[in-house]
Amino acid sequence: MSRSQLNRGSAERNPKGDDANCNILHIDMDAFFASVEVRENPKLAGKQVIVGYDGNRGVVLSATYEARKLGVHSAMPMSRALRLAPHAIVVEPDHGKYSEISENVMAIFESITPLVQPLSVDEAFLDISGAQKLMGSPTQIGEIIRARVSDEQGITCSVGVASTMFIAKLATNFAKPDGLHVVPADKVIEFLHPLPIGALWGVGEKTAEQLSRLGLVTVADIANTPVKTLTRVIGQAAAEHLYELAWARDPRKVTPNQAEKSIGAERTFDSDIDDPELLLAQFLDLSNKVAKRLRNAHFLARTITIKVRFSNFTSVTRSKSLISSTDLATEIYTTSKNLFEAMNLQRARVRLVGVRATGLIPTNESAIQLELSDRDASWREAEAAMDQVAQKFGSAAVKPARLIETDN
Repeated sequence: MSRSQLNRGSAERNPKGDDANCNILHIDMDAFFASVEVRENPKLAGKQVIVGYDGNRGVVLSATYEARKLGVHSAMPMSRALRLAPHAIVVEPDHGKYSEISENVMAIFESITPLVQPLSVDEAFLDISGAQKLMGSPTQIGEIIRARVSDEQGITCSVGVASTMFIAKLATNFAKPDGLHVVPADKVIEFLHPLPIGALWGVGEKTAEQLSRLGLVTVADIANTPVKTLTRVIGQAAAEHLYELAWARDPRKVTPNQAEKSIGAERTFDSDIDDPELLLAQFLDLSNKVAKRLRNAHFLARTITIKVRFSNFTSVTRSKSLISSTDLATEIYTTSKNLFEAMNLQRARVRLVGVRATGLIPTNESAIQLELSDRDASWREAEAAMDQVAQKFGSAAVKPARLIETDN
């Protein structure tokens, strides 16, 4: 749910409220990918910038607030975004660069407290209970973090301060962009109940529609409806979950060092492809991207999954677990190629393909020695060298010969 939707029918911004017993911070980078691109190219500052792949079937990954004011948002089809913002500048994403800055930001968080739980590359929860004696109040710590992210990384972030993870995440919506918002521990219900039901985790469009038929529009409506009544509409598990959240009951604790569950890449084509060789070239390119992201995030992967979406929008996936974990594009591609060829599609029209790595383990020297053979180690050195060239001269500077031929 968007910040503007949350703000309707809710309490006013409360950036400097009483933060006693508010030991949880939720921190979210502002328009992360777009902000990084503006940092890299200051000429983009103040302009409508959209990060994504241009084309009829591309989607928006991020957008500056100048573009958002026109209605552009993440996951929107690029074609629609450009109708809303015809003068926007489209920048292709550089996930390696985003991963590097994400690591730097997370390092800032971990210098404040060891209790850091990343949710994604640009978002994390922090439990600052043990940091306050040395660093000050939750608000002061939040402002220290905001200042360091700005000074050291050249981007901005917003901070929600609250007594639980659920409320802290909601508070961040009121802090954006580039702000801090406190929900006092004794004002949680006052803050929460006027919000629309979409503010509750687990309420998507379908659930919201089902609940609205009962006249349930706000969180207060959920809180004051018997669980049995909610169960008849959305089932017992969902009913109990939403009822507890509606009363701000969130027993979860910040859990540090949660490993990423998967790393992947997908590509939607401007027009359907039915040539197997062209599709394999796409799998090769995606395999290189996934391998690079694994190395940047310091992970090895045990399982490779491919995704194929057809022109009728149906999708299939196929997976294979490897004998040993890898971060090598060569092995990821070989596995992807075998999975794709085993599907025997016979020139079916394909709209999208994807490659995803799961079963991730952190990379370290002992892990690499155990997991990689001598031949694999040589490939890894070669691919690491390609990473360095790409980082210095751009991703187009070095790529497999097959992809150069495809580009031509």
